[in-house]
Amino acid sequence: MKKLVIASIVLFGIISMTFSASAGQKKITIATEGAYAPWNFSSADGKLDGFEVELAADLCKRMGVEYEMVPQAWDGIIPSLQAGKYDAIMAGMTITEKRKKAVSFSRYYAATPSVFIVLNENGFDNLKTEVDAITLDAINPEEEKAMAVLSKEFNGKVIGCQAATIQEKFLQQYLGKSVEIKSYDTQENLELDLQSGRIDAALGAMSYWVPRLKSDKGKGFKIVGPGMTKGPLGEGVGVAVRQTDTELAGMFSKAINEAIADGTLSRLAIKWFTFDASAKE
Repeated sequence: MKKLVIASIVLFGIISMTFSASAGQKKITIATEGAYAPWNFSSADGKLDGFEVELAADLCKRMGVEYEMVPQAWDGIIPSLQAGKYDAIMAGMTITEKRKKAVSFSRYYAATPSVFIVLNENGFDNLKTEVDAITLDAINPEEEKAMAVLSKEFNGKVIGCQAATIQEKFLQQYLGKSVEIKSYDTQENLELDLQSGRIDAALGAMSYWVPRLKSDKGKGFKIVGPGMTKGPLGEGVGVAVRQTDTELAGMFSKAINEAIADGTLSRLAIKWFTFDASAKE
């Protein structure tokens, strides 16, 4: 009987944890990578900072909940959510069909094209296309020509990206037969190899690279080719929660809509990215 009581208590604890968000909990825990500036990063004093850290504070205030933000390595960030280590993820995570099979998302709060970055000294001066943007879920003839230029100019080159990201998926799907793909655990390690010439180019989010290029750390880098969106690059960045926590996802979505309506989201995006990458509607 004692074992049965203990088992019941444990089971009740698991059920409570799983459904706590939909029961109107007053405090939630949000995970972020803490290594992807300006989306999220650790400051010199060890505190989390960045666009999503400031946005989380605003959204939770609108939701009427207390919150704690914790760092979590990108590798394993979804499994740890599923295991109940925290209640939500705000870590520059793009909404994709594959990820929607593992977690639920709020509406998106930011969207940014993916771009190729090279060292100025590496050239790629012939990488010129007739279009500045490619929408991968509805490619027109001009965009097809631009993709052909990318394939030709990067043929035989080594291109870096962060592992388990939409950029890695894009490279595998569109350039995997013509380039060598090198994946990294963090954006910092990717950037170090690009700087040292161990890779020929990097593929990443414009929201990361534009502020970088405007800083001392970005000297010597440049963007080449068009910006790319949709398809394997997803539907924009949202808050991820467990699939059972649909009410929490709805609370985040409502708060995001309010932040769009009063201009807060746009203001934060411009502050951190130096351009407006916020959702508009």
